[in-house]
Amino acid sequence: MATQTKTERSAAGKKAAATRKRNAAKRSGRSTRASARSTRSQAGATARSAQTTVERGATSAARRADAESARLSAVGTQVRRAAYIPVGAVLTARDNLADTVRKYTDRERAQRELRKFERRGEQAIRRNRRNAERELRSTQRDVGRRLDEARERVQDRLPVA
Repeated sequence: MATQTKTERSAAGKKAAATRKRNAAKRSGRSTRASARSTRSQAGATARSAQTTVERGATSAARRADAESARLSAVGTQVRRAAYIPVGAVLTARDNLADTVRKYTDRERAQRELRKFERRGEQAIRRNRRNAERELRSTQRDVGRRLDEARERVQDRLPVA
């Protein structure tokens, strides 16, 4: 898996926290509804049971609100990322351009860069020439081998005089 930036980890963490809170709110809501059904079905339920139901309902509502708040925070983080990325790309391009300009405005630096390009080009050509020569020798050996085999087959088929 690719490494994540601090902002990505933060956004992922907030999103996960929001999901956990939302799931907890659902569970709590189910529990609240079950408690309410139980209270309705048991006419003789005590006032304390009703108070518990109210408290659970309040807790459930608070958790739901907290989950939605966390989700909005995660969305805000993603929006900030969308703004940060192009700004960072532009700044990187600016830095690269500044480095290039700095290299070629000074005569000595420009000559140094050109010598570096020359060496790199020379190495690449040498490497490719060696590879081509190696391939040529290999092909010549293969052709020679096949030619020798063909001669032997022809010699085997010629009548003895």
